Amino acid sequence: MANINFVPEDYIQNNKSYRTNLMYLVLLMVVMLGLGSSFLVIKMRQRAINVQENAVNARLTQTQEAIKQFEDLQTKRKTMMKTALTTAGLLEPVPRSILLASLTNNLPAGVSLLKLNLVQKEIKQPNTPATKYQAAQAGKTAAQQQSAVEETSKEKLMETYIDIEGIAPTDRQVADYIRQLSGSALLDNVALVESKEHKSDDAAFRQFKLSAVLKKDIRLTAADIKAIKGGA
Repeated sequence: MANINFVPEDYIQNNKSYRTNLMYLVLLMVVMLGLGSSFLVIKMRQRAINVQENAVNARLTQTQEAIKQFEDLQTKRKTMMKTALTTAGLLEPVPRSILLASLTNNLPAGVSLLKLNLVQKEIKQPNTPATKYQAAQAGKTAAQQQSAVEETSKEKLMETYIDIEGIAPTDRQVADYIRQLSGSALLDNVALVESKEHKSDDAAFRQFKLSAVLKKDIRLTAADIKAIKGGA
């Protein structure tokens, strides 16, 4: 006996289309839900990255401010060191009145001074291999070594050069003056630079020039100053 289907073909076709559309709609909702979840995860990660970036920028700003403050302090320190060294250079290790008293009190008979000039110069010390080796052993770089040399006791690297001009009857008095200055407690490296004969009104005399260096680390006591001022 043949089976007879009383359901219309249109109804069956509509049911199939409905199920297909429903399946597509469910798949679309799943895809949209996945996209929404991915979007939310990306947004959360972006916020976390923004928070970390802001924290890094804040630390970077603090570090830059600290570096700027350190550089300002270094600049002020160098300025203060330069001012202190300049002041130390202007301070005379020996008062000029004491030096002049020593120069005049040691004059032999008939000798007179015409001119006196004092000049301070910085001593340039070469870098010896031993100094470089010691700096390397101590773990210092060349820049640190140079900074240490510049910042430690620059006043000790200054020398005072003295130029003396005068007149004397003969070269003997000039030699006596050089000998007496060489024995002075203030001077070192006393040397004759020039000695020329001059005549004036049928009288001959010697015009001489001397050079000397003021001794370093001079510590004059009251008794020394009294002896220098009162010595003849």
